[in-house]
Amino acid sequence: MNEDQDQSTIFAPSSAPGRAGVAVLRISGPQAGGALAALTRGPLPAPRQASLRILRDPGSGERIDRALVLWFPGPQSFTGEDVAELHLHGGRAVIGAALASLATLPGLCPAEAGQFTRRAFDHGKLDLTAAEGLADLIDAETEAQRRQALRQMEGGLARLTEGWAARLLRVSAHYEAAIDFAEEELPEALDRQALESAAAVAAEIEAALRDGRRGERLRDGLTAVILGPPNAGKSSLLNALAQREAAIVSAMAGTTRDLIEVHLDLGGYPVTLVDTAGLRQTEEDGAAGPISDGTAMGDAHWRIEQEGMARARRRAAAADLKLLVIDLEAERSLDPDFLALIDDQSLVVLNKADAVSADRVAEVRSAVETEGAARGAGCFVISAQSGQGLTALLGGLIQQARDCFEGGTGGSEITRARHRQALEDCAAALRRAAAAALPELVAEEIRLAVRALGRITGRVDVEDLLDIVFREFCIGK
Repeated sequence: MNEDQDQSTIFAPSSAPGRAGVAVLRISGPQAGGALAALTRGPLPAPRQASLRILRDPGSGERIDRALVLWFPGPQSFTGEDVAELHLHGGRAVIGAALASLATLPGLCPAEAGQFTRRAFDHGKLDLTAAEGLADLIDAETEAQRRQALRQMEGGLARLTEGWAARLLRVSAHYEAAIDFAEEELPEALDRQALESAAAVAAEIEAALRDGRRGERLRDGLTAVILGPPNAGKSSLLNALAQREAAIVSAMAGTTRDLIEVHLDLGGYPVTLVDTAGLRQTEEDGAAGPISDGTAMGDAHWRIEQEGMARARRRAAAADLKLLVIDLEAERSLDPDFLALIDDQSLVVLNKADAVSADRVAEVRSAVETEGAARGAGCFVISAQSGQGLTALLGGLIQQARDCFEGGTGGSEITRARHRQALEDCAAALRRAAAAALPELVAEEIRLAVRALGRITGRVDVEDLLDIVFREFCIGK
């Protein structure tokens, strides 16, 4: 812990910036009680009980506001230090006057991003996984993200890794005893039990790592790319799903040249929906039609469209899900090259069902289902214009998101790349331990495995991680 940081008293707003009914200012450190007394010009309130007080500028005595104040003497506080909170009116002028008054008091300084939570970690109030869970909870935009963040903040990952570490420590103790008392022959059954215990932990960690990165993907959100030929109704579909005019809709081919992204909450899961340029063949691909009108402007427009199509294909290759839109009105709607994009991460969308006959819908659907059945693609008949079939399509999207994020087995406790790296390091050490011939080598690899687990919660080797973790927090947290 930094000595200067430990002696300072920090303050900052803990509520979001901007005009609001109530704002919260937090003060933490050895001078927190003195600062509260200076602002209220009275005794400290009873611990953990709200008290209505007049706040005054310590120098001029001018009234700032009438506010609820709370006093949390350390170590029974969020940071483990003395903490005071001011719940005052959320006008900018009120907040500004309170902050300016605090800045005049000796020993007080504005908090940096994440400094309150860093102090909570330094004083043993949180481990690193709980701190990261708190950051994710603040940033959560969907129900699934909230559940995952809350589970981690309440110790889901910490309990799992500490349980593995405790079992490995018992194994380590066995091998340390074997080394220290080499002249005494330890029971063979104990040696076998130690190896079996380490192997069991290794198997559990390997199973946890085979989670399809669901935890990390849930933090970032799923990406669904809309693909299709020009005028298939991709932009209309994007607008219908977003329930707003996010993309320009036109009958002119090539209207969408660049990627258009919309962030959605689908059934509690975060999804980024991406509209793309229409995919069609060029002369280089063997198309019969011209690629431009022969003018310089036409050539420039076509080059832009080509770049749009290239971006669409690149984004589709990296996407979690593809919505393949087929125009039921188009004569050549079943392009073999386009149908080749169907895979088990695709939903095929037959659009403009309200503009064609039932026989035409049945014909195209039969052809698509024959093509896509072996690859696990779902097929939906819709009209983006009228809204027909959109409810069923939304249900399919939500189910795909659920399968992607939960994999049919529930969520993952691994939510960040550093968690995964530490577990992979631990598993690698356990594999080396299983292959080692000497007790000294086994003991060393088990020690490395335990240290790798300790990096997840911050029990060991964390100084280089702390700034990275806590700088993600907002000021006042």
